[in-house]
Amino acid sequence: MKAYLDCGSTTWTHPQVVQEMRKYMEEDFGHPIFLYELGTRAAAAVDRAREVIAHSIGGKPEEIVFTSGATEANDIALRGVAYANRNRGRHIITTKVENPSVLRVCERLEKEGFKVDYLPVDSEGFVDPKTVEEKLTNETILVSIGNVNDEIGTIQNVEEIVKIVKERNQHTYFHVNAAAGYARVPIDVGHMGVDLLSISAHKIHGPKGAGALYVREGTRIEPIDYGYISLSALRPGTENIPGIMGFAKAVELAFDHFDAHIAHMRKLQARLMQGIEDKIPHVVLHGPRGEKRSPANVNYSFKGIEGESILLRLDMHGIAVATGSACSTRKLEPSHVLSAIGVKPEIAHGAIRFTFTWLTEEKEIDHALEVLPRVIEDLRRISPIKPEEM
Repeated sequence: MKAYLDCGSTTWTHPQVVQEMRKYMEEDFGHPIFLYELGTRAAAAVDRAREVIAHSIGGKPEEIVFTSGATEANDIALRGVAYANRNRGRHIITTKVENPSVLRVCERLEKEGFKVDYLPVDSEGFVDPKTVEEKLTNETILVSIGNVNDEIGTIQNVEEIVKIVKERNQHTYFHVNAAAGYARVPIDVGHMGVDLLSISAHKIHGPKGAGALYVREGTRIEPIDYGYISLSALRPGTENIPGIMGFAKAVELAFDHFDAHIAHMRKLQARLMQGIEDKIPHVVLHGPRGEKRSPANVNYSFKGIEGESILLRLDMHGIAVATGSACSTRKLEPSHVLSAIGVKPEIAHGAIRFTFTWLTEEKEIDHALEVLPRVIEDLRRISPIKPEEM
């Protein structure tokens, strides 16, 4: 029996997605800018994909820019807006718990003369909207806050924060890294009021190397790369047509029966959390409970044990989990997210993140709940650290 419970890092590609991609590798393989039939079929396919993805977030097809994933989308959003608006100001606001694909871009912009405020969060990972308001100035050109934290599942109140930002200065742009929340929580860019939003295919059973950036019409943004322009001046280069079409097929599958998918993930989440808390003593939940947490995320620390030891033991039983976000899993230092919410290093080192999708089966959760207590008991038996003393 195997259990893949690291869907927050990546997911397997759905067979229907693979089938769709093969069509655009073997048959409709043309370059979309050329006017012969193969080219026009490829261009029409990209247009259809834009419609599918735009519809999933409440945007317009012409507001979708295809990228290689959310990392590139975040880079284009942050640097593209910063460069295009630096004559108005050089101030950017984000939080301490953002994905490294946002934080590293912000660090780079600091080296280029921009000022970045990294806002604190509370013990459950929420940023206080008042803190955002206090940091806003006439020089603030961009705010970037993810809608769902990829490590602890916190669902930020983006709509409230956007309202505060826009009331202060309607020309301050708002970006959301939605890679962890896409197809897991409802997203409507119009209702939220955001200007830019990043999403990725490989976290929703689509292919790796495909993603998109929503750019609201009228947003002042410039390319960060220059070269051969095909369909988008903002992101030059020949489009990855198979990846784009695989992405669109994955979106169709994910958003078909969306409410039922959410309910299924909530059921898995409740089953896993209840099982851990009933069967294993000395555990600490990271992030909120209930509706304020992503339905696809569970994160606990197991006192007295290193997370890496738990991960490796579980792997021996065919169970895949993570010790932190996908971008920092091989690091030995405590997760920056857990540090930001005030978790002690000795507790943070014992954290395990379980993530799943609408395709995860109950038997996978049951297998994990059968194996995990034995693994924790065995590791605690040989650990010199007493969990009750932590």
